Amino acid sequence: MQQLLDLKETFFALDEIQQKLMIGSALVAGGLSLFAYFLHKTKGRKHIPLGEEGWWGAGVKPLSEDINVYNFKVETSDEEIQDLYERIDRARFSDPLEDSAFHYGFNTTHLKKVVSYWKNEFDWKKQVDKLNTYQHYKTKIEGLDVHFIHVQPQCQAHQKVLPLMIVHGWPGCFYEFYKIIPLLTKTQDDIVFEVICPSIPGYGYSEAPHKQGFNSLAAARVFLTLMERLGFSQFYLQGGDWGSLITTNMAQMKPECVKGLHLNMITSKNSNMELISLVIGRYLPFLVGFTREDVKRLFPFFEKVVWEILRESGYMHIQGTKPDTAGCGVNDSPVGLAAYLLEKFSTWTNFNNRGLEDGGLERKYTLDELLTVIMIYWSTGSIVSSMRFYKENLSTNPNKRIDSLTNVFVPTGLAAFPNELMHCPKSWAKQKYKNIYSYTYMPRGGHFAAFEEPQLLADDIFSFVKKVEVQY
Repeated sequence: MQQLLDLKETFFALDEIQQKLMIGSALVAGGLSLFAYFLHKTKGRKHIPLGEEGWWGAGVKPLSEDINVYNFKVETSDEEIQDLYERIDRARFSDPLEDSAFHYGFNTTHLKKVVSYWKNEFDWKKQVDKLNTYQHYKTKIEGLDVHFIHVQPQCQAHQKVLPLMIVHGWPGCFYEFYKIIPLLTKTQDDIVFEVICPSIPGYGYSEAPHKQGFNSLAAARVFLTLMERLGFSQFYLQGGDWGSLITTNMAQMKPECVKGLHLNMITSKNSNMELISLVIGRYLPFLVGFTREDVKRLFPFFEKVVWEILRESGYMHIQGTKPDTAGCGVNDSPVGLAAYLLEKFSTWTNFNNRGLEDGGLERKYTLDELLTVIMIYWSTGSIVSSMRFYKENLSTNPNKRIDSLTNVFVPTGLAAFPNELMHCPKSWAKQKYKNIYSYTYMPRGGHFAAFEEPQLLADDIFSFVKKVEVQY
């Protein structure tokens, strides 16, 4: 532990040294960065082959597969609820450290309050009715029952209807879009969306893969098949977290079908240009395409990025290596599941929530909303299969995967929320997304954009799509 503390002091010392030394070498480094950027622009594949369909169902692939779409309804039972209550009653709580707030994870003093509300006030049957407000469907694709909701817009004669698929991530689910769907489908704007919102296989009501290897590329191919099956030859895509990667992969696989791609979690290529820009970007930001806002969000880099990632990425190492081991515990204990997932909704909404006794959970969400997410995972027993998605995507070097070597050429809109896990400047994003129509510094909000700030996200989606539609 002392070594980590010594390392931290070294990082901050280096930061002070950089301030004194980097100005003198900035012009040279700037020239190198521009040269590296020029070389980088000449690289990158144009397209990802779809490849052969996979088979993720149990057993051997049959000669034919049912391609019909069936109605689906979320249901519960008294037995399910009674089992939940009995498990809650048997929960064992540890005492938190004094004045620890959420710095050690979910504070168990507050967890007891959440659990008490869960058992005594939360009405799961009422929430199931709310889930069924929209029509649910399932269809078999590559051996898996894929769940999705499909919402037709309430449109007027003058409005142009555009299909839009929105994709969630972890630890989210389709429900996190329930506040933004009305904004997308019941607007007075000239444009209105027909929304398709699937559950990633292994999450919620989508069947979990039975075989190894189901990663974001496989999910992208499944969702492209879904859109084709629903009769859409061209459509828009929107995503955050895993949804950002899956929709990006969809745009890489079938760019002719994707009219536009909108993301609220932005990743880049981890190129040499990024390293160079981190060295001089704080002092001469204009040389590397940084704005004042980029500098504000990125620096001091070790404090705002490196240490925050170290603090928040422990779950990823577990889920990317041995998800089934940790998954056993949270799949068996509803209280453990709630602590494990709700801690993310606290910290990833705003890192400052770690200093609050209640984790700031009800500053952006209600307990009914949060517990509905937990109940979707609990009632479907999907926490382990959702965690496995990390291992499937991190089993090989992500930087050497075909999608990391492939640029994105479809029109792209990027919404940079200030409390996202890591900020990605436009100059970084341009290395991968070659046709950026809009890049917006959002005024507030964090990782769960649609859940936290549905109006802000909806407005940015509309603004982006209008810019794209001008060309049609």
